[in-house]
Amino acid sequence: MNNIYSLQKYKVAAYITAYEDPKAVLQCVQAIKTQLVPVTTILIVDNSIKKSIDKFLIDVENVIVEFYPENIGISGGLNIAIKWAIEQEYDFLWAFDQDSVVKKDCLNKLLYHYHTINNHNYLIGIIAPTAIDLRNDQIVEGAVFVDDHFTGYKLDTTQPYECDAPITSGSLISIAAAKTISPPLVELFIDGIDLDYGLRLVQQGFHNLIVPDAIMYHNFGNPIKTKFFYKELTVQKYSALRHYYICRNHTYLSNQYAKGWYRLTSWMRRMKYMIHAIILILLYDSEHKLLKISACLTGTYHGLKGKLGKTWHEI
Repeated sequence: MNNIYSLQKYKVAAYITAYEDPKAVLQCVQAIKTQLVPVTTILIVDNSIKKSIDKFLIDVENVIVEFYPENIGISGGLNIAIKWAIEQEYDFLWAFDQDSVVKKDCLNKLLYHYHTINNHNYLIGIIAPTAIDLRNDQIVEGAVFVDDHFTGYKLDTTQPYECDAPITSGSLISIAAAKTISPPLVELFIDGIDLDYGLRLVQQGFHNLIVPDAIMYHNFGNPIKTKFFYKELTVQKYSALRHYYICRNHTYLSNQYAKGWYRLTSWMRRMKYMIHAIILILLYDSEHKLLKISACLTGTYHGLKGKLGKTWHEI
């Protein structure tokens, strides 16, 4: 990290998916702008119903805002951003959700490790920070695919470690790697995009890394604390729309990547997840219980059928 100037040879663009929260977007932009290694341009895809970002960012240079009121989702925005980064000949695209804030030394740590590790024998597709949810002080883990399912993965080390798929937010995507595979699957819309894209990079021969001391603060879901037989639990409270896409996309992806008999165990595991989600809704969710249960059932069914796209009726 001593020679930060050597890292400035890399041309980096940032990308933010925005939806109905301009203040969060501004915080994300400000954190990107304070990086020790400068980001050339920030592209924002605004999926809000009405334009609300321009006035907050009017004094910020090198910010491009594209407005998509029809809501093209995380996958649609990321597709646009990767295509744009390729056309503009960037070296990296640094992708963000709007509710993420990186520490000011985050980018130079990511680039340093990329610069040190990447070579013709070990090609890096994505290098990402450690994501921490300050509301419960939990690390938001990257994922690995094991036999029939994706599962969270964290290695107790101070050195960069591999996973199949870091979360989308904070991922520094190598454009050289992005050119070798098809773009993120638009039909997934808002969930599981990182799982599919990251694993496809790994299957292409690239390595995806998480850097322990590169830090990003990220709001993951809507955690609520509760008790079950005097045991304290943290339960994620989702909207019906989010339940639908989690159940559908994870079911679909697990079935796609599982091989042989593992497809049967994948199906059984997704049934177990659906039942568990419904039980939590019944016990701990006070709003729209029937709608959320319907979302879990419908999403799982659509995932098994392979019915993708922007299909949930709330949208």
